[in-house]
Amino acid sequence: MAEVTGTTSSCGGTDRRPGPCPGRGRRLAALLAAMLATVLLNGLFPATAGAAAPTPEVGTESLTATVSITEQTPMVPEADDTVSLRGTVTNEGATAILDSSVAARQGVPLESRNAIDQAMARTEFSRESDGAIVLSHGQDIGRIEPGMSRTFSLEVPVSALALGADGVYQLGVTLTGQTEDRQWDQILGIGRSVLPWQNSGELPETDTKLTVLWPLVSRIHLTAQTGADEEQTPAFRDGSLLDEISPGGRLHQMVTLGAELPVTWVIDADLLAAVDAMVEEYQVYEGDELVSGDGQEEARAWLSALREAVRDDEVVALPFGDPDLASLAHQGREVQGALRQLAVATETAAVTVDTVLNVQPTTDYAWPVEGAIDPSIVAVATSAGAHHVIARSDSLRDDSLPHTPSAARPIGDGNTALVADDVMSTLFTADMSRTSNVTLARQQLLAGTFSIAQQETDTSRSLLIAPQRMPTSAQAQAMSDALHALQEHADWITFADLDSAASAQPDPEANQRVPSEEEYPSRLRQQELPTSAFQTMRETQRTLDDFKVILTSPDRVEPPFGNAIRREMSTSWRGHESEAAEYRFAVQNGLEDLTGRVRIIQKSPITLSGRSATIPVTVENNLVQDVKGLELRLTSSRRLGLEVGETQEIAVGGGHSQTVKFSTTARANGRTFLEAQLFTSDNKAFGQPMGFQAKVTSITPRVLMVIAGGLLLVVLAGIRMYTQRKRAARERDASDDDAPVGESEADTSGVNTGTPPRGERLDSDE
Repeated sequence: MAEVTGTTSSCGGTDRRPGPCPGRGRRLAALLAAMLATVLLNGLFPATAGAAAPTPEVGTESLTATVSITEQTPMVPEADDTVSLRGTVTNEGATAILDSSVAARQGVPLESRNAIDQAMARTEFSRESDGAIVLSHGQDIGRIEPGMSRTFSLEVPVSALALGADGVYQLGVTLTGQTEDRQWDQILGIGRSVLPWQNSGELPETDTKLTVLWPLVSRIHLTAQTGADEEQTPAFRDGSLLDEISPGGRLHQMVTLGAELPVTWVIDADLLAAVDAMVEEYQVYEGDELVSGDGQEEARAWLSALREAVRDDEVVALPFGDPDLASLAHQGREVQGALRQLAVATETAAVTVDTVLNVQPTTDYAWPVEGAIDPSIVAVATSAGAHHVIARSDSLRDDSLPHTPSAARPIGDGNTALVADDVMSTLFTADMSRTSNVTLARQQLLAGTFSIAQQETDTSRSLLIAPQRMPTSAQAQAMSDALHALQEHADWITFADLDSAASAQPDPEANQRVPSEEEYPSRLRQQELPTSAFQTMRETQRTLDDFKVILTSPDRVEPPFGNAIRREMSTSWRGHESEAAEYRFAVQNGLEDLTGRVRIIQKSPITLSGRSATIPVTVENNLVQDVKGLELRLTSSRRLGLEVGETQEIAVGGGHSQTVKFSTTARANGRTFLEAQLFTSDNKAFGQPMGFQAKVTSITPRVLMVIAGGLLLVVLAGIRMYTQRKRAARERDASDDDAPVGESEADTSGVNTGTPPRGERLDSDE
């Protein structure tokens, strides 16, 4: 693409050689020929009754080129200024553009905001609506091949634009030329802009205030997972947050730009919590692998810059995780506990912002998606304590009013809707990497505010701009440039904070009717979280509630998982349904994994012999903290077959196990099934039950008879042995009594004296 350079000539373009303008001569000849043909045709074939005579508009039937204005200065000109218009023309057709030139059009007054919107929305050229061409200040472009672009630069004195009274004017640039298949001069493309014109020097009589929201919101970055170490090292879904807060990143840009602007900061506390978690050691998922994060320096720098930026500004804290109020109202309101999550998110947000930024935020504002509201959304938004709902004028419409009303609208029950201007709020949603879009959005913001200030009303007016939640870096830069332009050139407005807008006197003629649910945009409803998502949140919360009562350090589990549940309601999940489902699944599975670390160890089948026995059952705790307040119950599937002892209390140290014994009594033989189950102190089952099989073998009468017979034999054998020993003892005694006395004495003394006399032996016998 080459830019034509040279000296501006009276031909209305860049003269590359001396002499008359060849292109203008040919175009004039073609125009005269067309006019002559029209006259001849009308003379030869007069119009019939009831039919209009043809009045062809030469060259307006086909726009095959795009004209983009990339620079417009000054933004708000004065009478003696020269307006500089620079831009590009692109051939969007299938054939080459021949002998083309660009020229500005005279200003066309736009008497209302509707007129501005309609002018910017038109795509076709109209001689009546696009003004007369400005002669002597054009530029020849020449040949443009299909798909190719050329640049232009026009210098147009304000006096040539034919501007009249103060107001907003349309400013156009047209491309005139021929194509290979239509070789006569025609309008091939037009680019439009707007120009605030304040020639009288008189300021509008009304006081117009403008409030601009500056959102610091991101998608969900933190998981519920934390390390087993004492610091509980957090884990991030990916490394995208580091990219956003690093120099050149989106959030870095938002803080840097916002620090120099008169804005109200609207901050998701979860974003602050995530960046604050990066200040110390953290981990990041790269695919399925966790690696150490290295963004500590960037996190500290970003938080430091943000603290400095918001020091003297108003800060609004969104509920933690920026919950999707419309999804909650339409899909989750009837799910038990869902509204409680919103209340906790609001409480958590205030504490988080105060802790991280050292400022006291306000939590009195709710911000539904795109400011679209209905009665159920208002009810949910105000259920957590907010009394102001940020809406948008395409939801609370004022089509019948001849002027733009103030933002504040009472909507009943002591609540107020702050209605942002939908046109100005959406000016920067386009691709702001294109300079032409940046220039047009800036001029539209200047013109829109000037048009509102020019409206004749008896009271002051307070306006609100609520841009997209997560602008890109280019969009943030474009917004910043436009706001700086307002600061420098728009002496018809003053900037105010959100509290000022909320307390402004409402316009009694403004619409105060909240649209019905049937009027809620179907496009937005299709993006909402399903009811099943809120049911999953409820089940996860129930699991968490049952788990934390047995923990000696519940603060290691409750905050990370509780916050993760609230993140599941985030507005950022819109348009990312599969990612949202994966996140919910990961949170629930992560919690179930933790609860599963406190478990009953599986037993293999056992055999119980006899009428009574003991059964050992072991509870294992693989957490890093102790558990308490558990009861272990053992039940039998056959009540008459096996009776089990009382419940056992369980308290297990982290990384340890505990074995308890249950006494049992058998009443019958056979196979029975037993089940061990843990219960919390409030009688709720905890974890999975452990079932096992027991075989009871009771003692029969025959066996008892055998045992009794054996015992009798043992007793009889003992008696016989005893009597035999007694008899043997008596026989020894008798033998001793029959022996001779001398012999006895000889035995005693060891001296042989011979056979004693018979008479002594008898005496002895006596």
